[in-house]
Amino acid sequence: MEDDRVRAFEESLWTGDADHYRELVDDEVVMVLPQPPYVYTGAQAIEAVANTPRWTTVELADLQIMRPQEGLIVIAYHARAAKEDGEAYEAHCTSTIRRLEHEVWRVVQHQQTPPLAAVAKA
Repeated sequence: MEDDRVRAFEESLWTGDADHYRELVDDEVVMVLPQPPYVYTGAQAIEAVANTPRWTTVELADLQIMRPQEGLIVIAYHARAAKEDGEAYEAHCTSTIRRLEHEVWRVVQHQQTPPLAAVAKA
């Protein structure tokens, strides 16, 4: 999958409807999200995200795309998203997607780390 398609794929996970989300996320997914229980797997992860209001806009900055082996793509980026009501969100994220067959890709890992409220001093 070329870089433009990787970006579009990831953006669609933020803005697409619940059915679209369920279609692109693997049943064996592992997610780390910034709300309890923090670590989600499988159907629990899919439903936790699919049942939340979708973002109307998302901007992916500093996108890094790695291809450690055939059929496996790892991406990292800084997301800025907003909802129609103006609610905003940002986080540093990673996702791993794997190819199941020609042109069929599924997310197997996703992580979000919002900015720290305060930086620890040494």
